[in-house]
Amino acid sequence: MGKIHVISLGGSIIIPEAIDVAFLKGFRELIMDHVSRDNIDKGKGGKEKDNRIALLCGGGNINRQYVAAARAIVPQVIDTDLDWVGIMATRLNAELVRALFSEHANASVVCNPTEKISFEKGKNIIVAGGWLPGWSTDYDAVMLAHQLGSTTLINLSNIDYVYDKDPNSNPDAQPLPSLSWKELRELVGSVWKPRLSAPFDPIASKEAEKSGMTVIVARGTDLANLKNILEGKPFKGTTIS
Repeated sequence: MGKIHVISLGGSIIIPEAIDVAFLKGFRELIMDHVSRDNIDKGKGGKEKDNRIALLCGGGNINRQYVAAARAIVPQVIDTDLDWVGIMATRLNAELVRALFSEHANASVVCNPTEKISFEKGKNIIVAGGWLPGWSTDYDAVMLAHQLGSTTLINLSNIDYVYDKDPNSNPDAQPLPSLSWKELRELVGSVWKPRLSAPFDPIASKEAEKSGMTVIVARGTDLANLKNILEGKPFKGTTIS
């Protein structure tokens, strides 16, 4: 069997404001090319090696809109209820992405990354959404990778690298091509709370480190760069290990 790539597809690139149809079209073409029979390598003895992909979708702007509406109507709305709103947003995005791959993907969106997960016969794509309140999609993606036996997680969002400080408010922020898990914790802390803005969730970081996992953080809309990552070529992004 070939390599399984697990990709955390940030909601900010699926639906930054409106659904990014142009990006999703290009992303679909890239993933289909990667898993297609024409792209299969030959292993030792001439045996075929399938490329397989698991995608975990974030919530994006649809999540933000629904959460903002709930807070505007009921200011004291509890975090658990807001979590469920966000989780359902990720699952809606996951249903859209799964539909884009149709007969090439498992028939159902994965909603529990801790259960036994496998590729259905003749399928080489799995699509997943959020799991439970209190856990980020970063954490869900780490658990998904663990279940599938993948030691590398590709985290795609709207930034090119992890930076030494917030690049949105600090023009002098410096990109960090590589980080240890300890260095990442020094940047983002060790506590996660819902709707935290961080390049990678601190709790997910602990789980990834414990599992001996490598996480790559890169800009998802740079499809040429994503192709390089999938093919093991030099790429622009941060490697955390």
